[in-house]
Amino acid sequence: MIEEIYRAEYGRAVSVLTRVLGDLDLAEEAVQDAFTTAAEQWPVKGVPPAPAGWIITTARNRAIDRLRRETKGHEKHAQAALLQHEPEEEVGDVPDDRLRLIFTCCHPSLALQAQVALTLKLLGGLTTAEIARAFLVPEPTMAQRIVRAKGKIRAARIPYRVPRDADLPERLKAVLAVVYLIFNEGYLDKQELAGEAIRLGRVLAQLMPDEPEVWGLLALMLLVASRRDARVVDGSLVPLAEQDRSRWDANLIAEGQDIVRRCLRWNRPGPYQLQAAINAVHSDPPTDWHQVVALYDQLLAITPSPVVALHRAVAVAEVDGPAVALREVEALDLDRYHLFHAVRADLLQRLGEDPTAAWEAALERAEHPAERDLLRKRLGLAADEQDRADDGDQPDDDPQPRGNATGV
Repeated sequence: MIEEIYRAEYGRAVSVLTRVLGDLDLAEEAVQDAFTTAAEQWPVKGVPPAPAGWIITTARNRAIDRLRRETKGHEKHAQAALLQHEPEEEVGDVPDDRLRLIFTCCHPSLALQAQVALTLKLLGGLTTAEIARAFLVPEPTMAQRIVRAKGKIRAARIPYRVPRDADLPERLKAVLAVVYLIFNEGYLDKQELAGEAIRLGRVLAQLMPDEPEVWGLLALMLLVASRRDARVVDGSLVPLAEQDRSRWDANLIAEGQDIVRRCLRWNRPGPYQLQAAINAVHSDPPTDWHQVVALYDQLLAITPSPVVALHRAVAVAEVDGPAVALREVEALDLDRYHLFHAVRADLLQRLGEDPTAAWEAALERAEHPAERDLLRKRLGLAADEQDRADDGDQPDDDPQPRGNATGV
């Protein structure tokens, strides 16, 4: 019970105390002290009716005690006195404080890695050890990263506030990018991290209910997460066309599709909404590839990118054939991207050409073990087919994979 409340309420408590104290470190220490006290008292006295309010009030009292102990002048004493008379309503539901903290954690003057670490630590309530494990770095390295980020917030006097209207779109884009990065980092084999990204997405949607891109990101994560159990089976990636759709999460699909429909009514399309719409089409079999191509056309118009063009080419192969798609793929400058070579290999194979070199190039550039395992299998199948072709034998069945061979 306490662990669930910690995960749900830690970010809100830190955000309230940060506003009251004006100091991230002091706020976090006070909240941690409050949860330590809760772990001692609640099993004996029971969980209070308003756990979040209890935590915030207790944390504020701990901060007052600490300031009094460390008093070295009238300024500290005055600060403690102000805290003691903080209005009681401040322990209630204060979503603006969490929003301020999110924008502070994702301030553009901080490095991206620091933004991610602070967001998970202060908003998500993850421990330094949990964040370090998720990103495969030593705990002391992650601890130093977090300390340096907090130090920069103090030194640069980064404001604890929501950006002005004129600055909000660009700053919001950075916040959404951090949340999506967390999701992508955890999607394949760190479900807790991916789940935390979805939870942060829900918090953002609650705090910014009129921002369609916030909802678009939440829908995208839900729809991608709905296929997780079918995409990774026994540690191996399964391409979309080969997935067992009975293993897809119908509840996540329904929620994601409902959000996509809500976004359509706004008629303010953005990159996350369009990506969510593409995944919504995939989630409603059979896939309408013409609609997928049309959505990718819109996405390219908003965010022109060779990676978007690569994924569009996969859909083009289903509409206009692999030869047309291959011409589009080979025009892209993505040699370092393993999916570029994987898509190219798949298209070559479907055209009856030798894809071995392309599969090898994809394997050389892939980093995730599950992706490398899938590419090894594809390379082995391609080698077997080439051997049969060299011997003049024809396979009994059409061996060409359909759909996206990259496992999306």
